[in-house]
Amino acid sequence: MIDEEALQSNSAEVENSTGALVFSVDETSVGTRVDTLLAQLSGVSRAQIRRWIDAGRVRVSGDVVRASRKVALGEPIEAHPLEPIEMELRPEPIELVVLHEDEDLIVVDKPAGLVVHPAPGHPNGTLVNALLHHCGDLAGIGGVLRPGIVHRLDRGTSGVLVAAKNDASHQHLSRQFAEHSIDRIYRTLVRGVPRADAGRIDRPIGRHPRDRKRMSVETKVGRDSITNWRVLRRFREVGASELEIRPETGRTHQIRVHLSSAGLPVVGDVVYGRARGRDAVLGRPALHAEHLGFEHPRAGERMSFDAPVPADLMELMADFGPADVPTDIRAGP
Repeated sequence: MIDEEALQSNSAEVENSTGALVFSVDETSVGTRVDTLLAQLSGVSRAQIRRWIDAGRVRVSGDVVRASRKVALGEPIEAHPLEPIEMELRPEPIELVVLHEDEDLIVVDKPAGLVVHPAPGHPNGTLVNALLHHCGDLAGIGGVLRPGIVHRLDRGTSGVLVAAKNDASHQHLSRQFAEHSIDRIYRTLVRGVPRADAGRIDRPIGRHPRDRKRMSVETKVGRDSITNWRVLRRFREVGASELEIRPETGRTHQIRVHLSSAGLPVVGDVVYGRARGRDAVLGRPALHAEHLGFEHPRAGERMSFDAPVPADLMELMADFGPADVPTDIRAGP
């Protein structure tokens, strides 16, 4: 519900002729983050406001902004809400590899090629459709088109994913992701042979300035993003490496964007790399969510799950030939 008093004090015009929400910052709101203020004034969730911002649909004083941008007195805020998508969600008998299930949540090993939730171009055949068939009624948990979904993996990414079965679990798990207390480890193959055995990429990520379907580090309105990596094996003959990835944040396409910006594009990635030859045969980015650890929302105990590296990536590594293993990995724990 929109706070009428807040609207009046901020000289807001709820909707202009273009369908945009327009507000003017008053003295009580000076120094507030734009995502926080816009959520308060519009009555829309902060998560939804962030999606508008990430899509470049929020401007302050005429400029596209970051969510953390703090507003000044008298500045105009203009938001263009994303168009609602009307779809009917139907349960579908899609096979799931279930790693764990209880009354609060389900953990699955998502195969590459399976879209997580419905979207334009993918109205059905998604993980959500499979969960609705497997778990029953998940209506309203986490959103109309994403019932139960706490986090997502790209269509081409395989590996561990957790979904909630009730609102309490969804909120608890979402908070853990927001606070970065989730343990996440990915395995990937990249083009390039880094000299260092490990590294850290700390570069903001936002929408690409010219291609809105892609993400980029070359942006003025990116969100803080950190990715840690270390080398597991170097395939020098083919100029490739196997990396372990530990992201500290969870931005859209973060791992693929960060590695590409570091000159280590993910094998098979046609969006942020150059998939050709044997890379193109793979048919997807060589990225696998190997490990996921979190606190159970009801029991409070720490849980962890692992998904084995899928056959297509194992076969590709075998085809790469002999590999060098860094000294610290050869030595073991």
